[in-house]
Amino acid sequence: MKMKRLSLALAFTLAAAIFTSCEKNSTYKLPILGYTDYEEVNGKVDTIYHTIPAFGFLDQDSAMVTKETVEGKIYVADFFFGTCPTICPKMAQQMLRVYDQFKDNEDFAILSHTIDPEHDTVEYLNGYAAKLGVNDNETWHFLTGKKEEIYELGTAAGYMVQVREDPTAEGGYIHSGAFILVDKEGRVRGFYDGTIPEKVDVLMNDIKILQAEYAD
Repeated sequence: MKMKRLSLALAFTLAAAIFTSCEKNSTYKLPILGYTDYEEVNGKVDTIYHTIPAFGFLDQDSAMVTKETVEGKIYVADFFFGTCPTICPKMAQQMLRVYDQFKDNEDFAILSHTIDPEHDTVEYLNGYAAKLGVNDNETWHFLTGKKEEIYELGTAAGYMVQVREDPTAEGGYIHSGAFILVDKEGRVRGFYDGTIPEKVDVLMNDIKILQAEYAD
């Protein structure tokens, strides 16, 4: 038996309501976002949460990064491109703050996906990371691969953000400025505007909340 699927919009509404009612509660847990299914197995109704699908991309050191690479880790994902003339430089500086705070945690990672893989090759991303001062590819992976696979990962089936080419846009691409928080089971636990320091402050606090959840 399958029950009615919960829409993404409704999930966000419920998440906001939960936060309002629990923000002063020290036992507060982050909501699980995305589409949710319910199915009956042996007379018991189980919740099936949206999870990030399988993927495989090369990072700045030519290492293959897959879903298994971040299995058992809390991670933050975003989308960018190296020649971006608008929000990407702001996002990179804010993600550096996240990196600096959590880079010594073995169960933490960052996945930054280029949406212009033709330009942002492994060699280019290696230099891009070096210019940012990122020398630890075990924590922050700058990923490139097949464009269609990267774009598919950004859709409702994956990270649930906007990623597309647009010749009328500055730089030729449109993409979300969101930092996406993902838990150790591959479930989305939060979206944060990566261009606003105060929103990134919330993200870093939520990472700590999620870490405490696994420590319980």
